[in-house]
Amino acid sequence: MPTLPHATALCLSLVFALGANAAEPDPAKTRAYIDQAWTTLTRSIDDCSSLHDDKVETRPVLYLPADLTRTADIDAIGKRCNVDVRVLPQTVRQIGELDPSRLPQQGLLYLPKPYVVPGGFFNEMYGWDSYFIVLGLVADKRERLARDMVDNFLFEVEHYGGVLNANRTYYLTRSQPPFLGEMIREVLDAPDSFADPRDADAWLAHAYPLALRDYAVWNRPDHQAGDTGLARYFDYGAGPVLEMRDAKYLRGVIEWLLAHPKQDPGYLLEASEHPDDAEAQRLKTTSCDVRASEVCAQAWAKGRRLGADYYLGDRAMRESGFDINFHFGPFAGSTHHYAPVCLNSLLYRYEIALRDFALRLGEKEDAQGFAEAAAARKKAMDKYLWQPGPGMYQDYDFVSGKSAPDPYITTFYPLWAGAASPQQAQAVREKLPLFERKGGLAMSANESGAQWDAPFGWAPTNWLAVAGLDAYGFHQDAKRVGGKFAATIDRSLADDGTIREKYNMVSGNADVKVSAGYSENVIGFGWSNGVYLKLRDLISDKETP
Repeated sequence: MPTLPHATALCLSLVFALGANAAEPDPAKTRAYIDQAWTTLTRSIDDCSSLHDDKVETRPVLYLPADLTRTADIDAIGKRCNVDVRVLPQTVRQIGELDPSRLPQQGLLYLPKPYVVPGGFFNEMYGWDSYFIVLGLVADKRERLARDMVDNFLFEVEHYGGVLNANRTYYLTRSQPPFLGEMIREVLDAPDSFADPRDADAWLAHAYPLALRDYAVWNRPDHQAGDTGLARYFDYGAGPVLEMRDAKYLRGVIEWLLAHPKQDPGYLLEASEHPDDAEAQRLKTTSCDVRASEVCAQAWAKGRRLGADYYLGDRAMRESGFDINFHFGPFAGSTHHYAPVCLNSLLYRYEIALRDFALRLGEKEDAQGFAEAAAARKKAMDKYLWQPGPGMYQDYDFVSGKSAPDPYITTFYPLWAGAASPQQAQAVREKLPLFERKGGLAMSANESGAQWDAPFGWAPTNWLAVAGLDAYGFHQDAKRVGGKFAATIDRSLADDGTIREKYNMVSGNADVKVSAGYSENVIGFGWSNGVYLKLRDLISDKETP
């Protein structure tokens, strides 16, 4: 697996060495870690370390948008950092319009302002990580940096077609869970983001049309979940993702499916290890292009290859952010078959945010349209995602016409989004025992070995659940669950002096052993830092008489 860049690892080890010796959990030490971590995790385009990418083994390249004027300052960065500065071969109006596999080399996409990276080998600005990072920056009175990050996302929409998975060329085919509306709202609501209300209104007037373009990404035909009126995750590429270094993971998927034939949804097909030209031509349609992709060519085991539909699902899974899970099929290879609770909750909230922005800007017709869109989405969510028997929201497989069989933590998302009725919220609240453990809320009850299943828990899903419970008046539940997850972060920091990407909810610490997906529990870590600050604020607020 990729490793932490040496400079970052050394810096973190030096800055937080004292934390590693802490015998007892101490929220003050956790806050001190986070305070230093924001600086350690901040990147900018003139910082040579930002150009490093542990996920690929090539000389760094910085790509500029085709419709951006190239300046001497940018060329000077290339010379000083010893990187190639190149221009994308075309203007990008929509995600997926430019096929990154046709670029001579993958590289970093230019962003004009500083940003915070998650940590470890995630050395770029990510789509959904950044929402939770922005929450933390605002909570920590770093509004200027939070606004810079949102400005970068607006730049992505303008020049790369939408909010990307992250600012690397190999992510030009997909987005991530849509939080741009909430990031805009967070910056607008932060008192020190702007000099005065007129400045804020001018910024919103610039941001609003770009938010409309980003929202439109999710209304494109390929992002529609059949005729449900709901959306799905979808990546516009084909075959193995370009950031995949080799086919080890894919061979593991094949071997697992062969060992569990009853659980294979039809992902496997018979094929040669070394196909001739005729078979290679067929595989371009039925599997992937073995002549164009070395990873595709190597993705063979025991007479089997993975089908093209599996690759579409694998790519959609990466847009969902839940990589890897077994909730959307084995290895999440059927992600694109689902209208997911998470995505549609986020889009409902996006529509409400756009309604509010339109009202603030005096765009009454737009506001009415978004209010109607939100109402229509809620109606579709109630029809396809709400299951009155179990009393939960469950993901809907629109291909088979069935709900996902296992409960997933995203059942709490509609509470965060404000899309649940009081009765629905009460029913969901009663399902807390399905997820609640010593360390907080686990993803599910399915211990598949994948990092986005049980017994693991993550900062973003814990925060959205806690915030949703709190919004519907379940304050003691929010305080209890939030306190558990915050205490898990405190314990982990006391154990090893770091804050991690993910945690074990059963043991309430960072003892994470993943068998499906990448095994490293990355340190840093942007969204855990941000959520911790929000949880501590929430807990403190609930303790105030």
